[in-house]
Amino acid sequence: MSNMATGSPSLAADAGKGAQLAQQWCASCHVIGGAPPQTALQGPPSFRAVARGRLAADQLQAFLTRPHGSKMDDLIAYIGTLR
Repeated sequence: MSNMATGSPSLAADAGKGAQLAQQWCASCHVIGGAPPQTALQGPPSFRAVARGRLAADQLQAFLTRPHGSKMDDLIAYIGTLR
């Protein structure tokens, strides 16, 4: 079973902190929480689209580490809450 299904990729992950990180680091490129704007969204997927995608938590960790370069457990825990 994927850890993403539980909303927590590790025991130390904090979804609340992940939500804060998303607003601080990601909101300039991604739709973070609620519904996207009425116009067509181009560019990076929304966090809700990522959450509803097919990547398991470990796959999402590997994907996020390449472009962003650090552990993203809190952010992945937050994304898991958007399912």
